[in-house]
Amino acid sequence: MSDTSPIVLCGFMGCGKTTVGKIISKRTELEFIDMDSYIEKKEGCSVKEIFEKHGEEYFRELEHRACVELSNKKNCVISSGGGAMTYERNIRALEEKTRIIFLSVPLEDIKFRLRNDTKRPLLQRPDRDKAMAELYNKRLPYYNAAARYVIRPGNGPAATAEKIIEILKLPKRAGQRNKSKA
Repeated sequence: MSDTSPIVLCGFMGCGKTTVGKIISKRTELEFIDMDSYIEKKEGCSVKEIFEKHGEEYFRELEHRACVELSNKKNCVISSGGGAMTYERNIRALEEKTRIIFLSVPLEDIKFRLRNDTKRPLLQRPDRDKAMAELYNKRLPYYNAAARYVIRPGNGPAATAEKIIEILKLPKRAGQRNKSKA
């Protein structure tokens, strides 16, 4: 396999970045990297614990370092954190060396998907729906501006992954070549 520039999936929390990224990884020869997990492994604790112990500003610095490091990796699909693309320095670190794809999912779908979420620090508040709407509307222009491609998932994560594989003309693993589209 030739060296392929990293693919970065961006979008609001709950849009399917991790699920779609894992499917792309299984169907191609690309490594899957979840940016939050990457940060957690380096720090030795969860994102929630990082927020609790050090605050959001510290986490955003770790996230920026991850953007710089991961932009130099080859043959991978990266699920970015929901807020990563809302910082210009992260976009600059990623845009030249990667292909950024925005998974654009309507807010009502996101709310449904995250209805039972208890691990995302930014959602642990009494005015959850209002906060989510404000954050979503604030971040949407950043995602659109950062992305080289905008994908509107509609027929499930497998179909979304297949659409990305086709758009980017990614080589499939030998066992995936003759399978029908999802």
